[in-house]
Amino acid sequence: MKGFRSLRLLGNRISFLLDQRAFYKTIILLIMAVTIAIVSTGLGEMRVSPLTVVSIFFGGGTDLEQHVIQQLRLPRILVAMFVGMALAVAGGILQGMVRNPLAAPDTIGVTAGAGAAVVAFLWLFSDDNYSLTVSVQWMPVAAFVGATIVAFTVYFLSWKDGVTPVRLVLIGIGISALMQAATTTFMVLGPIYMASQANIWITGSVNTVTWDDVKVLVPVVFILLCFAFLSSRNVNVQELGEEIAVGVGSSVQRQRFFLLLISTGLVGTAVAFAGGIGFVGLMAPHIARRLVGSSFGALLPVSALLGAILVMLADLIGRTLFLPSIVPAGVFTATLGAPYFIYLLSKTRNN
Repeated sequence: MKGFRSLRLLGNRISFLLDQRAFYKTIILLIMAVTIAIVSTGLGEMRVSPLTVVSIFFGGGTDLEQHVIQQLRLPRILVAMFVGMALAVAGGILQGMVRNPLAAPDTIGVTAGAGAAVVAFLWLFSDDNYSLTVSVQWMPVAAFVGATIVAFTVYFLSWKDGVTPVRLVLIGIGISALMQAATTTFMVLGPIYMASQANIWITGSVNTVTWDDVKVLVPVVFILLCFAFLSSRNVNVQELGEEIAVGVGSSVQRQRFFLLLISTGLVGTAVAFAGGIGFVGLMAPHIARRLVGSSFGALLPVSALLGAILVMLADLIGRTLFLPSIVPAGVFTATLGAPYFIYLLSKTRNN
């Protein structure tokens, strides 16, 4: 096949076709992501040149520059990168699994479920002095539990001799509205200070992350991304339709269940550390599809890189364009994503 190269590993036990054009585009996007990360790390109230930023990684720079880069900026850059990757890959899996270009963690309620769980956590475990009565390290667990409960609720409510894509999306939209109502209720019942804190978190922000967050987020997302990439051929089969997938020997319902679990893990982890950064899971897979086509072996890695770039740029704009104020990254992803969603709706209607 023209444009493809056969690769064999481990004594021909593992073989696959490499799309050379997709590979080159992936490398270019990887270079772009690393460049944006380095430049973004040096920008802020105190500007540091990209060369100095690189030298700081190897022990260079002044003590002040090392503190600002290593302790204040680098954690938020890494969190923004991995959150973007998690949301984008989760969106790509969901779009392939339900065969719906409008599917995303936001539209089937998974993000809303994680958000509601975190706001409930803040409400339940705040004392009269507005302090948490338990460790804040439990908040990611609450987000994951909320996302998981909603995902499986949507899955089981959608089950009727199997799970159809249309039923999954429609029920997901209804559950999402219910979770948003629950979130508002928890904000009203909770302390007054929590409303503003929860609003910023729900919008999506990486302003307060630390190295402790990085140590939890990065390994979890990395492992889930590996599972997602290894499952890419299952997503390809899912896109062919249920009858064809069954005909080629695919266990459709079991694979959907596993793919949904991966997506839930990615979204729950991302929302736990960065809040509800919206539309990344919608935009990144669509842009990736235009760049490398619909094969998920290439689509998911490219989506991950595009998601990382989108969130890093949104965070960079939010903390540099309006100094001394800091605007949550989710504001800018929504500013881009809402018009893009309307465009997709219009295109779908015309088709």
